[in-house]
Amino acid sequence: MDADRRTDPVRSTVRALRAEATATDERRLVVLSGDRAAGVDAARAALDAVDPAGPVVSVSEDRIVGERIDPSGTAALLGTTHECVVFDGHAAPIPNALGRAVGTVGGGGLCVLLAPPLSEWPEADGPLERLLAAPPFSADSVGTRFKRRLVRTLRSHTGIAIIDVDAGRIVADGTTDPAPRRRADTWTRPETAAFPAAVYAACRTADQRDAVRACETLADSGRAVVLRSDRGRGKSSAGGLAAAALAAGGADVLVTAPAFRNAAEVFSRASETLETLGALSETRKEARGSALRTDAGGAVRFQTPQRAIEDGADILLVDEAATLPVRRLEALLSVAPAACFMTTVRGYEGTGRGFDVRFRDRLETARTVTTVTLSEPIRHAPADPIEVWLFHALLLGATPAAPPLVDGVSPAETVYERLDREELAANEPKLAEAFGLLVAAHYRTEPNDLARLLDAPNVAVRALTVGGHVASVALLGREGGLDERTRRVAYEGDRIEGNLVPDLLTSQLRDPEAAAPTGLRVMRIATHRAARSSGLGSRLLAEIRDEFRPGGDGRPGRLGTVDYLATSYGVTPPLCRFWRENGYRSVHLSATRNEASGEHSVVMLDPLSPAGRDLADRHSEWFRRRLPGALGGPLSAVDPDVVRAVIGATAGSVTVSLSDFEWRLVASAVDGPGQYGTAPAAFRRLAFATLLDGWADDETERLLTTKVLQGRAWDETANALGFPSERACMRALGDVFGPIVETYGAAVAREELERYRDPT
Repeated sequence: MDADRRTDPVRSTVRALRAEATATDERRLVVLSGDRAAGVDAARAALDAVDPAGPVVSVSEDRIVGERIDPSGTAALLGTTHECVVFDGHAAPIPNALGRAVGTVGGGGLCVLLAPPLSEWPEADGPLERLLAAPPFSADSVGTRFKRRLVRTLRSHTGIAIIDVDAGRIVADGTTDPAPRRRADTWTRPETAAFPAAVYAACRTADQRDAVRACETLADSGRAVVLRSDRGRGKSSAGGLAAAALAAGGADVLVTAPAFRNAAEVFSRASETLETLGALSETRKEARGSALRTDAGGAVRFQTPQRAIEDGADILLVDEAATLPVRRLEALLSVAPAACFMTTVRGYEGTGRGFDVRFRDRLETARTVTTVTLSEPIRHAPADPIEVWLFHALLLGATPAAPPLVDGVSPAETVYERLDREELAANEPKLAEAFGLLVAAHYRTEPNDLARLLDAPNVAVRALTVGGHVASVALLGREGGLDERTRRVAYEGDRIEGNLVPDLLTSQLRDPEAAAPTGLRVMRIATHRAARSSGLGSRLLAEIRDEFRPGGDGRPGRLGTVDYLATSYGVTPPLCRFWRENGYRSVHLSATRNEASGEHSVVMLDPLSPAGRDLADRHSEWFRRRLPGALGGPLSAVDPDVVRAVIGATAGSVTVSLSDFEWRLVASAVDGPGQYGTAPAAFRRLAFATLLDGWADDETERLLTTKVLQGRAWDETANALGFPSERACMRALGDVFGPIVETYGAAVAREELERYRDPT
């Protein structure tokens, strides 16, 4: 009976919220605060009271209601829609997971959040604390700002009911007493449109109609359409409508996404539309999803991205494109002569910016692109109170300062600020500017980074401001300084979470003492677009260096002084030049491409103390010794300009030591009968020294990199560098080695040169 009395207020509150949500096509959130077992009982009573007819999912370590999704697997929810979601905040108060779970609820639906008593939740240990605690810090060192802020937003936003399940008491009923809303159901077919009228009649918003209209261009080779929106705006539905119309006309439409469930909405709308058009001849269940066949011989079928790359079609539709690595997006361009990419602008997976920052330019080089941005929600009504809350709680809508506030600002006009995170958490405008700048500039920034910025014990935030507004910001992470036991475990292969550079140098590069010095990694750095190329980023790095170096300004804050500064990023030549100009030097280039950026990652160090210099010196030496061999093997396909930039940013030099025999071979290849293929290793050592010393011109460096260091075939080298023939490429290589031999050659080499230059 006590349990029934405790759940009675839940039932009545949830019924009232559900009625409002249904009448307005909005969503409502119910917070069940208190003991977990009581919260689970209340969640089941809540759903029993409204008897949902649609899909229900619980995000928890054990099943509460409906389908269970593990908190670590919420990426599977992207692209799906549910009537009700139960999120277990006792087990998974992780920002990314919360955003994905709430974002999957459709209009008229309910979100149920289980949480400890709200006054105690910020102090409760859980997976968020474990996520943010990087050795040598423990979970006890993690701050409480993110969860305190989350609780504040839950208490202050409308549409959110809060129920104390321990006392059976309604703290806030969450009702908003809104006026009923009615959404336009259909849109007329535009004049001159190619798709049938029934396709446009199925559109629910003007944005969706425009998106479908843009997809008519996919019937032409060499075209691409990009559908951009926040979640719940109907881009997948628009893709399904367009796929049906194209397949009804006989096109083979291949749909890909991380998994079939992420593209389920595309197939649902395509199937409905083909039925309406009377064009569906067969629906075939396949191992990875459905295949829809049409009377005209067309199809809408699904393949995973890897299988799609190996397949072919008339038209490709990529759903959840923001979740795919840039390298895979590039490979998908070869699948079909026309393609549609559906990408989230402000999502919960952090890779949406990867599409715009890393892939967009490449797409526009390969195709004629039409872009449609969908703004009006389709999953729920506009101004849905739960979306407003979620965007505020996770800062999904955070934007940098207005451009006029920082436009044209010079470094001398800015103020270097050690942003106190307690003050930052209390200053919403400044927090939004700083985080918005990171989101705008970095393809990997995600809601988890908001919690990291506010609470991770190894993190600090520094900024340049003008008039109190953030013009440039850096997210810094303390790494290393680890005890002997942790270093030994890392050397034996275990990961050191939150210690990217020491972990790499210790485990992969086999340096057992690499994690002993203390480093500070620049995890993110971003400058406002209105103030770029004005030196703000360089000034910010200089201020950070002065603050954290031993013997610096004496006020480095709680992280103390460090032995070295570090950075790791997907390398491009301009970025590499920026870091080199600011004193950082290359010590590692990854053999594989980063899944998110599509680039090879480089690690660079800037030593500040004797211990830091020892670390940087030995890894610079090891890098110089191993890089030439790697360039002829696992790094042979890296962009030569990237290789040139990385070598140019490597500290130190190499001693060129060749035998008399090798010197004669190299020198005779300049004007005499010698050939590169006779002793390629000798040519490689000379080419590497030339790039390391940085005295040759760009064309010479590209030829040395492509042919000599990376060992590419003569025809590939000639084509890549624009030579009219292989023979011309060979002659050019001989020519460039003349100055090289003169610069580095021993007496025997110079004598050999003179032999062919002056045969008398």
